[in-house]
Parts: sequence; C-alpha cells; structure tokens
Amino acid sequence: MTEFHFGIDDLDKVAEELISNFGDYKIWLFEGDLGAGKTTLIKKICEKLEVEDQVSSPTFALVNEYASKIENTIYHFDFYRIKHESEAFDIGFDEYLYSGYRCLIEWPELVASFWPEKYIHIKIIANLDDSRTIEIGRHDETA
Repeated sequence: MTEFHFGIDDLDKVAEELISNFGDYKIWLFEGDLGAGKTTLIKKICEKLEVEDQVSSPTFALVNEYASKIENTIYHFDFYRIKHESEAFDIGFDEYLYSGYRCLIEWPELVASFWPEKYIHIKIIANLDDSRTIEIGRHDETA
C-alpha cells in the first residue's frame, strides 16, 4: 500500500502522480467520508486527462460520461444514494467496468460485488489540519 499526505494546493501534483503511477489501471475506486475530497480529486484527475466536459458529481444520475483528449471516454460514478446493488446492475454498471475505458467510482463499497479483478483503491482521509491522507492499494488477482 502506498500512502501520502497533501493539502489543497498539492492537488495538481497528486493527480499527476496517480496518473503516472497507476494509469494502467482502468478502474479506480475512491473511498472517503462525505467532504473528504473524492469529487475534488476526480475533477483534478479529469483536468490532467484533458476532459473537455464539465466534471461534476453524478450523485443523482449515478454516472457521467466525459470526453477526454487523452483517453477518449471516462466514466464517473457516484453510488452514494443507491439503496441496493441492483440499481447499479440496472444501469449496466458491469458493462461499463469491462468497456476498456477508465471508470472513476465514488462510494464503491456500495457495489462491492461488482469489483473486477484489477483495480486501484484510493482511500482519502480528512485530517484535523484540513490536509488529506491518501492510501492507495493495487489489486490484481490475476498477478
């Protein structure tokens, strides 16, 4: 597991490091309490991947699709409001996961049975001094 600390002024560097070190992983799971910075970090990652669309949390739509100059298509999920995993199944979540496109997923613990064999898990922890700690775990059951 990789761990590092950062402040809001470090988001550019954090996004660049994540893309540089974990870019070959298409599925990124973002865990953290409300207000920890999941969406904020995803916005910065999308900026670095030259997303042409406005990036916002898909809390009500469950998924947003973004056009990227670098990666063609990026899917951004937010499962905070789902009551049951069947809601993810109903939108074809499993098809998105195996589409070959990058999937950035907030509140992944609510759809844990869908997790593929290969993904990175990014846990964001808000510290008392308003900085953040990120814990990153690589998961590749085929290795």
